[in-house]
Amino acid sequence: MSLKGPRAVQNKLGTVIEPVRRALFGRIVPRSYYSKSDITPFFRANGYPPNTQEYKQLLDNNFANWKFKIHGLVENPLELSLTDLHAMKKQMQITEHSCIQGWTAIGEWGGVSMNYMISLCRPLPQARYVVFYSYQYTDGTQFYEAIYIELAKHHQTILAYGMNGEPLSVPYGAPLRLRVETQLGYKMVKWIKSVEFVSDYKNIGMGQGGHREDHMYYGIGAGI
Repeated sequence: MSLKGPRAVQNKLGTVIEPVRRALFGRIVPRSYYSKSDITPFFRANGYPPNTQEYKQLLDNNFANWKFKIHGLVENPLELSLTDLHAMKKQMQITEHSCIQGWTAIGEWGGVSMNYMISLCRPLPQARYVVFYSYQYTDGTQFYEAIYIELAKHHQTILAYGMNGEPLSVPYGAPLRLRVETQLGYKMVKWIKSVEFVSDYKNIGMGQGGHREDHMYYGIGAGI
């Protein structure tokens, strides 16, 4: 059945499993804190950087002209540069990254709390999900991932522009990437272009809640 109709199976299982998973584990607030001595010497970088002309031009100018939009179901849409982000309160955290491929690594991340961003843009009551869009295109389609707005408010969910005391480098998502420490790595969008607050993700991509969900039949929940 799953081979003949994988999308139908994905949707049906998601309808049953996801509400149960959220009911059982959604209220748990995991915390992971490490010291600098725990930082992994070699932190693997997955994925290929964007190869679009737009991204290459931004990179050539060291992202001086880069801005990203926060839009959608919000009272106060934002358009922010790296300078704007650096002027905000910086949050530092040393956490363990868990990849769906089975490897883990510990790194230090610096950036701006998503909860603070939420306080600035003021989502409307009907906003249930936050969608992060990347400059990366995979198989001809834009990479994106959606998370529940509750995950975006988690105290360790940040928009990171620094790693291990240095500006974020291209392999790790420069100029900006998502860190949502309660999820597997594929949910942590790199090379962020924009952020959108939505009531539903069914009209985005193939309607499954992310690029991996669309093309590899993953579930929208990737909790660890």
